[in-house]
Amino acid sequence: MIRLLVADDQPAAREGLRLLFGAVPDVEVVGAAAQGIELVAMARRLRPDVVLSDVRMPGMDGVAALRELARLDPPPPTVMLTTFDLDEYLFGALQSGAVGFLLKESEPELYVTAVRAAARGEGVIDPRVTPRLVDRFARTSPRTPPRRAEGLTDREREVLRLVAQGYGNAGIGAELGIASGTAKVHVARILTKLEVGSRVQAAVYAYRYGLVTWSDTVEGP
Repeated sequence: MIRLLVADDQPAAREGLRLLFGAVPDVEVVGAAAQGIELVAMARRLRPDVVLSDVRMPGMDGVAALRELARLDPPPPTVMLTTFDLDEYLFGALQSGAVGFLLKESEPELYVTAVRAAARGEGVIDPRVTPRLVDRFARTSPRTPPRRAEGLTDREREVLRLVAQGYGNAGIGAELGIASGTAKVHVARILTKLEVGSRVQAAVYAYRYGLVTWSDTVEGP
């Protein structure tokens, strides 16, 4: 059972999340916070497996709360909810360790997929968010890859391309004809070699430094 903590300053949104995940047999909503300070306090007390949080909340926003959650041992994987007009929150959340990004208008099925992926140590980005996220980093970051990227094997570069495209371990395995467990090992090695903390960060790193381009990933999972 995945113990989920949700956070949103809108009562209707919190209730909607409760109702959505109340119908999911492998997820239990253990708490619902209305602001960042409450989210952090509840996370310390409840120790959820996954946090699903809005980025914009009164007082302490979702990004500031995420930085506090990162201090927990272990920190809960956090999926952030955003809208198209909050780019600055996206970048702050990514740098603070968010493992996934969803639009608040995303389909309910994607919410469930993202929470399950986060519980497995994977990340999910709403396909409509990815171009904005990657384009912003690509425009504001250097294009020469650090030397650590040279350590990637050909197979790891194939896996990284699929990670950047949004595939989970099972999807990577199906695409490359390998077991999902083997794909998971490859992803772990990629994160170590690139010195990043999540699949989402690995994807942005890949686009930022030209290890993966949009022409590599136009088909999508």
